[in-house]
Amino acid sequence: MAKESKKMKSEGTPLYTIPGLTTEQGAEIAALLQDRLNALTDLHLTLKHVHWNVVGPHFVAVHEMLDPQVDAVREMADTTAERIATLGLSPVGTPGALVADRGWDDYSIGRAGAIEHLGALDLVYSGVIEDHRKAIEATDDLDLVTQDMLIAQAGQLEQFHWFVRAHLETTGGQLTTAGASTEVEATRQAGRAGVKRKSA
Repeated sequence: MAKESKKMKSEGTPLYTIPGLTTEQGAEIAALLQDRLNALTDLHLTLKHVHWNVVGPHFVAVHEMLDPQVDAVREMADTTAERIATLGLSPVGTPGALVADRGWDDYSIGRAGAIEHLGALDLVYSGVIEDHRKAIEATDDLDLVTQDMLIAQAGQLEQFHWFVRAHLETTGGQLTTAGASTEVEATRQAGRAGVKRKSA
């Protein structure tokens, strides 16, 4: 079977939307939520990838910490997709559409130590949370119901980020990943700090 050349997108103007919104507003909100759906789907798959590939002395703690995060983020993705459908458009959850539409690179760390993976996840969570906060701001005058959903999700994502960062924080309150701009750099910084802690 030949591949379709067109990618599916949640775009266009719906024939109907939520009462109190125009169809144009429904389309605008749905487009914003499609980006959040892509990010949440990518995040839950990334968290599961880390869960499978984490090794080292902190394996059990990190391995077990991640599964509830995977489940919660997958639920966020489901809620977001259902909101898009409620707005009168089709949520798109196919892998090809996600890869074609996302504005970020694939997670770049394979088998690695727990602290190294958490260093990379620090940057992953930062990006998702920053974009969620932008979406919250964008819905301020547009749709408070969608904004409430995004606020609740951001609160939970921020707590998960704190769980990750707690492993990366020094006793002096500094993050070992401070200043890192790539996952590889964050992984190295977190790993170096972990070695120093062991030798101290």
